[in-house]
Amino acid sequence: MAFDLVFFGGTGDLVWRKLMPALFQAYRHDSLPEDGRIIAVGRDDLNDAQYRQQIQTRFEQVDGAKRPNNEEFARFAQLLCYVRMDLSQPQAYAALKSRLAQRETDSVVMYLSTAPSLFTTVCEQLAAHGLNTAKTRIVLEKPLGHDLASNRAINQAVGQVFKEQQIFRIDHYLGKPAVQNLLAMRFGNALFEPLWRREHIANIQITIAEELGVEKRGSFYETTGALRDMVQNHALQLLCAIAMEPPINAHADAIRDEKLKVLRSLKRWTPETLSQHVIRGQYSAGHPDGQSVPGYLEEKGVNPSSSTETFVALRTEIANWRWAGVPFYIRTGKRMAASEAHIEINFRPTPHAIYQSPMGQANALVIHLQPKDGLELHLLAQGQSKRSQAGQGQTLSPVHLDLDFDKRFGSQRVGAYERLLLDVLDGRLNLFVRSDEQEEAWRWVEPILKHWQNDSLGPRPYAAGTWGPSAASAMIARDGFCWSEET
Repeated sequence: MAFDLVFFGGTGDLVWRKLMPALFQAYRHDSLPEDGRIIAVGRDDLNDAQYRQQIQTRFEQVDGAKRPNNEEFARFAQLLCYVRMDLSQPQAYAALKSRLAQRETDSVVMYLSTAPSLFTTVCEQLAAHGLNTAKTRIVLEKPLGHDLASNRAINQAVGQVFKEQQIFRIDHYLGKPAVQNLLAMRFGNALFEPLWRREHIANIQITIAEELGVEKRGSFYETTGALRDMVQNHALQLLCAIAMEPPINAHADAIRDEKLKVLRSLKRWTPETLSQHVIRGQYSAGHPDGQSVPGYLEEKGVNPSSSTETFVALRTEIANWRWAGVPFYIRTGKRMAASEAHIEINFRPTPHAIYQSPMGQANALVIHLQPKDGLELHLLAQGQSKRSQAGQGQTLSPVHLDLDFDKRFGSQRVGAYERLLLDVLDGRLNLFVRSDEQEEAWRWVEPILKHWQNDSLGPRPYAAGTWGPSAASAMIARDGFCWSEET
């Protein structure tokens, strides 16, 4: 299958840090379709050879196992081309059209790794130059707008140029093997489905934590914040994967229809719940691992009086028969105590205790997303203690079953961007977000943004290297629960 893959923003960080290494891994695994060409578009004055040299230099910063040797890169580099363009100038698109016209292909993928403010301009110019053909697909990176109105405007502008089945709104969390295994676990096995409901589940927690701060992205983060950057897309997509009803089949729209139902069922915010069930924080200076790090307000590109949140914790519910009354907790932040992402499904305790159990212990299923990738099933079992005395009763101890996907599948594992890029080239939309999903997510998040605009208290401070402000623990404690690291 001959293809052209065009990266707008081809000299940017995302391309060299994530997309090019992912494509190289696909090439190394022989899963990249044959007769392909990768065209980078940028404003730098480079030719093909210079761009290839630049990518080879950047590859030296890639993890060792994913780094090509000189012979491998020489072969991969033959796929790389470069077109110099100023995307704001209509006449510049003629150069891209000329390059694409050099050969016939089965598909052309336009990947917009640019500022969202350019999405509309690029799409309009692609149409003006006849580059929005039936074989063209377009990939849109997040953030897709900064509120509901701007998201709608982008979707409408892109929708005037491309059909919905040509638009791939990418969320790299959906490409993670653990997220795909979450769906496989739920809908490919009969074991969990009877338990996957309010009668058996006490609460569900989603944590996406980062040890790093904003690093060199302070100016970007100032206009984004944790709610827009992580909750509106990644966290809500994970919530949908957990809570959705079984789709009628594995086709893209069947899956996305069920995710949309979840988003429409999320309880709407009230002034009371906005005050009690949404916590925002901002990291201050700290000493994680004994090293001094600055607070958010001291980061480069950040307004010294900024109220931008670097942490969000919230509680919500899904108003339907399966989940009524079950709290869902979402927590995400920067400069936290660990870099990890996981989903914890906490089951209800047994209705009648005939064994002595550790205080607060019950069954739980933990789905690890990063850095570990796998499942843990937490159970209670009876240990054979020599110290047990007659009449004391039988005491249970916590144990767990651990399935490490990396150990089980090893080199067969496919990274998130590798999987998503291959799906785009193959035209599969299952792991991409539809416009109505995105708009519904923004509709649910927007009242939080408006509430914060009128909240003079601002974000709560938390020391770098901790699990966020204490108010997040107080929020979940009001329901009689706690975050996993507090057990």
